[in-house]
Amino acid sequence: MTILELNERSRTVFRHIVETFMQTGEPVGSRTLSKMSELDLSAASIRNVMADLADLGLLYSPHTSAGRIPTQQGLRLFVDGILELGNLTEQERLDIKARCAVEGRTMEEMLTEASTMLSGLSNCASLVIAPKTDTAIKQIEFVRLGIDRALVIIVSANGMVENRAIELPPELSDSALREASNYLTAKLSGRTLQTARQEIQYELDNHQAQIDKLTQDLIAHDIASWGGSETLIVRGHANLLQNVQALEDLEKIRELFDTLELKKERLKLLELTEKGRGVKIFIGSENNLFSLSGTSMIISPYQNSQEQVIGAIGVIGPTRLNYARIVPMVDYTAKVIGKLLD
Repeated sequence: MTILELNERSRTVFRHIVETFMQTGEPVGSRTLSKMSELDLSAASIRNVMADLADLGLLYSPHTSAGRIPTQQGLRLFVDGILELGNLTEQERLDIKARCAVEGRTMEEMLTEASTMLSGLSNCASLVIAPKTDTAIKQIEFVRLGIDRALVIIVSANGMVENRAIELPPELSDSALREASNYLTAKLSGRTLQTARQEIQYELDNHQAQIDKLTQDLIAHDIASWGGSETLIVRGHANLLQNVQALEDLEKIRELFDTLELKKERLKLLELTEKGRGVKIFIGSENNLFSLSGTSMIISPYQNSQEQVIGAIGVIGPTRLNYARIVPMVDYTAKVIGKLLD
């Protein structure tokens, strides 16, 4: 249904219930609403309207009290039909620009600062999906983590650092790891992995690389998967956890963050932000990613100078978060990031 299908009295009562709930997080009762001069309705009249709104699936009572809170459907109706977005002040815009655009920062540092800033301003968790990095590479290094595992550290020319764990043959020596680091750094320095991959593969296939067999096998096995993936930056986990009372809910929030770490889920999220561009609002189970945690997300893609979506930035919070304030904040930050990355 649309908000226009409600009569004026129902719209007014509904708006006050949602706005009061967003401020307090508590069920809203008819006595509370009857004290609002704007309504000019008796508690009995308000109760009748609330009952009608509940029958429409827009409100429900979380326990035996007479208070009501909006359902997910109700929140969506409010966001789409009633919500009035606030405007950032000129000072807020200047502050966001200043926090993001500090000279000498790497791209990862700038995106991390943007995520930290959004978390602080919204008092929620924030996340940034950093762009795929097909930029020139400065250095590759292998660091052994154990007998059969190593960390690959890929440093891009623009300062982005990507770390990923790989499996090693148990017989591979530390000298072979150093040899692989030196060989790849020499081949890739100043070039992208994409442009150099074919040449490296040719050398390996034709035994032209001056490295031993085990080192060749290591490089050949993993080079196809190195680089070019999205990086997830999350800040403010504690903001999302601080009001959680039940252990069960705490576990759901933790599961959400674990899920976000999965590359396939980040890709899905990025694809969702690309549809229609602009800020997207996902409330509760509207998106499978958030269905269990009972949270909402406001997220916006950011684009490069060719207007290609290269990443996204957003805020994760309770379904009663301050949409009117956070939507323009996320939108403006995404635009600032897009300009800074040109």
